[in-house]
Amino acid sequence: MSANQAKPADAGMAAFIRGIPKAELHLHIEGTLEPEMVFALARKHGVKLKYPSVAALREAYDFHNLQSFLDIYYEGANVLRDEDDFFAMTAAYVEKVHAQGVIHVEIFFDPQTHTDRGIPFETVLNGIRRGLDEAREKLGISSRLILCFLRHLSAAAAQRTLDQALSHKDAICAVGLDSSEVGHPPSTFSEVFRHAREAGFLTVAHAGEEGPPEYIYQALDDLKVSRIDHGVRSDRDPDLCRRLAAEGMPLTVCPLSNVKLAVFKRMEDHNLKRLLDMGLCVTVNSDDPAYFGGYILENFLEAQRALGLTRADITLLAGNSIKASFLPLADKKLWLDRIERYAASAA
Repeated sequence: MSANQAKPADAGMAAFIRGIPKAELHLHIEGTLEPEMVFALARKHGVKLKYPSVAALREAYDFHNLQSFLDIYYEGANVLRDEDDFFAMTAAYVEKVHAQGVIHVEIFFDPQTHTDRGIPFETVLNGIRRGLDEAREKLGISSRLILCFLRHLSAAAAQRTLDQALSHKDAICAVGLDSSEVGHPPSTFSEVFRHAREAGFLTVAHAGEEGPPEYIYQALDDLKVSRIDHGVRSDRDPDLCRRLAAEGMPLTVCPLSNVKLAVFKRMEDHNLKRLLDMGLCVTVNSDDPAYFGGYILENFLEAQRALGLTRADITLLAGNSIKASFLPLADKKLWLDRIERYAASAA
């Protein structure tokens, strides 16, 4: 076997990973739009695509950095036009991860991606919300919805989006910050996030994916976030790592995404295990699974194989996903107890 080939799957470990209860906390719902659905919705709405076939579109998913991905990501989102489109996309995602042991999801949506092309805010929100409501009723998956501001746009544009969200606080749990990181520091959005917190929203932010540790400090101190999305560049600053560990600040790490976007050259180079061993509250997530080659199960499996994660590591990561979630304390205790029992029964 060459050094670049993945080790054969351990059937027992794979079954353990699939079965352990887990939450997904870093998932862009627009990033679950599989090529087949892109083409189906393009036909529905008469949208002309740049690529001639599903296969050609999938082959285009050869990214060399975050921006090269975002260019095609925003083009794909253009086929989402009506409430049923957003519902279908959301329903397909939750059905898939339900089969992978996910019991709770906290998903991002990017309203500016849609409102800036004339799609009403309510169309986006209502379609996604219908999908999540159906998931709760039919599959027993609980959920929270996080509105993300696009950081390549202005703080004023983010404020206008926040203003639209104020009448939907029953549906939206938190606000976040995503899109092109380099050159768009979190501090730019300090006032918008202050307004969001005053309105009762929790806050999270992408930081330390391609950006420097300073962006993580800004997310903590200026945006006062409850979680850092990505955060893998925190290990460039030992003081920052010690602070993250001491504060129990969760990192929503996305292994396949990091490799696909060349944050790490190979999965074997990923720092997930090192961060975990340093006592940081690391979680495993899929980011934009339709584009990066795998949903949460595949992220766990690839990280486990490449980094030699043990069952104790997997149990810790699953428990971290519950601890880092926005579930009520009683629900967290219930799921943490179930994870502990599951791990004990599988020993």
